[in-house]
Amino acid sequence: MTPRNLAQSPPPTGRQLRPLDRLLLRLQPAPPHAVAAVERRRSAALMRVNHAGEIAAQALYHGQALVARDPALRRHLLTAAAEERNHLRWCAQRLAELGDRPSRLGALWYVGSFAVGALAGLAGDSASLGFVEETEAQVAAHLDDHLRRLPPADARSRELLELMKHDEQRHGAQAHAAGARPLPPPVRRLMSMAAGMMKFTAYRI
Repeated sequence: MTPRNLAQSPPPTGRQLRPLDRLLLRLQPAPPHAVAAVERRRSAALMRVNHAGEIAAQALYHGQALVARDPALRRHLLTAAAEERNHLRWCAQRLAELGDRPSRLGALWYVGSFAVGALAGLAGDSASLGFVEETEAQVAAHLDDHLRRLPPADARSRELLELMKHDEQRHGAQAHAAGARPLPPPVRRLMSMAAGMMKFTAYRI
């Protein structure tokens, strides 16, 4: 090949990788920005679940308050619902910071949870308090799970979940002190299954 022909040849666009080359590329660590993007998406998905959970928590308290027989219990439930609204605002703000969105099924979470709360309240005030105590125990366990699953670098989300967990545990303790009646095991299992379905869906939608 003459120098002239060489000069007119197009530059190579790449080379065929041997199997060993491809294997080594797969074993290389991902670039830092790619890792950060993966962790951001994981944090956002977890916070989307928590946002959906706070919609449901407000609805449960509103449904229970609607049918509560004792005015003092009704006031307590509405106060707890206002605190859950604060949690909802924190989750929404954190989702915005992460560049993500809440669950698209927010209306479904509210309507379904309101109906469940009203049914629990119709069983009587002590049963309604027992429902609060069990709900908050399951929520605290759920938050512990999310605290374990959050990316280590996401200190902001971790701080919010710790504050939320403190409030949820306090709600449960107040319900217990007010005379909560323990729920039967089948009811507790059904509540756990329903919550699991909501978490699975909200994580993705």
